Amino acid sequence: MGILNHLIDASANSTAANYFPIGVQLIFAAGFVATMIGVSALLGPKRATADKLENFASGIESHGNARQPMAIKYFLVAILFVLFDVEVIFFYPYAVNFRELGWNGFMAVLMFVGFFLVGFTYIIKKGALSWED
Repeated sequence: MGILNHLIDASANSTAANYFPIGVQLIFAAGFVATMIGVSALLGPKRATADKLENFASGIESHGNARQPMAIKYFLVAILFVLFDVEVIFFYPYAVNFRELGWNGFMAVLMFVGFFLVGFTYIIKKGALSWED
């Protein structure tokens, strides 16, 4: 019981004064970062050459107009991937707690999978994943 009483007493003595060293450390860290950025901006070299002012595209020389039309299929596939990928994340809480959720949880997951499959079927029927134009 001595350890339990000690833990209860320690949590009861939690005051703002206990957080003072953390606040001081955060202030010093922020001050250090601001000082280093300021010193590097003041003392660093400032040579604005044509090469430095040019847009950088992975070392490849840029040519032409960047505003060319692009097939919407790329964006559609990317958005659908994110959508279905995020939906799969919702299976994790069920997998962790499936025993506690019982049959009600199982029915909820079956309903979720049903909605998932209806959406996927709709996307297939609309031809969102077909690449032929």
